[in-house]
Amino acid sequence: MKMTAVQNWKAMVEAEHAQTERLRDPAPPPTDHWQGLADRFRSDPFRSDDPLLDLLTKKVESQHTLIDVGAGAGRLALPLALRCRHVVAVEPSPSMAEAFLEEAASHNISNVSLVRAGWEEAEVEPAPVVLCSHVFYTVKDIGTFVRKLEAHAQEWVCVVIFREPPQRRLYPLWERVHGEERLWLPSFPQFKEVLRELRIKGEMEELPPQDPAGFNNLEEAWNQLRGRLFLTEGSPKDRLLGQVLAEELEEFEGDMRLRGSPPMEPVLVSWKPVSKE
Repeated sequence: MKMTAVQNWKAMVEAEHAQTERLRDPAPPPTDHWQGLADRFRSDPFRSDDPLLDLLTKKVESQHTLIDVGAGAGRLALPLALRCRHVVAVEPSPSMAEAFLEEAASHNISNVSLVRAGWEEAEVEPAPVVLCSHVFYTVKDIGTFVRKLEAHAQEWVCVVIFREPPQRRLYPLWERVHGEERLWLPSFPQFKEVLRELRIKGEMEELPPQDPAGFNNLEEAWNQLRGRLFLTEGSPKDRLLGQVLAEELEEFEGDMRLRGSPPMEPVLVSWKPVSKE
């Protein structure tokens, strides 16, 4: 029997996770996946050159409260707080949550509150706008997750998702280091099928492609990508990664980037909850 879209999404996430656990170096998984990476997600809340913010601002009014599910270090939550009454940031990662609070304080943005929980467990009041940016990829029960977004949105649900998994650029490294092709996480194509199955008609707006983030040097790339490939420092696979990076890193506009890395293509999907139409 053919799987439903929701079942297929769950199967893809579980298969990718199982591959990770089978091939990771013999080290326990980190308690906070974003430890050591949160600083890369900080961004100036006063920036004026962000096409995604321009689109979101059309749906956020000055009297609105907004819920940002998976707010991270506040890349979207903090600039949106400058445009509305209040932002509730839902974030389970301790390192991301601390970065969020530090950024809010350093920029004197006080109309925000933080809920330290995953969306599945979070208890928050409904709000006019619910935003969820680049969170879905590892969510197993996508149907329940989306329905909870809807239940808390009084006017708009806004989702940002890439056309391909965010770690797509690392898949060639995975194959060279671990010796097998990386299984894909679900992304925009599968999300469209989930929406169709849930009978949600979303507006889909393509955003400009984003170049993958670069590195200052080989050492920085090695330190960051070691965790992305689930390696233990000094292990045989880790030493192999260092050799591969020495071959595959190239200079690009002052940074070091992986050779042939494809651009990341985000899409903004928004809809009014059925009961609010």
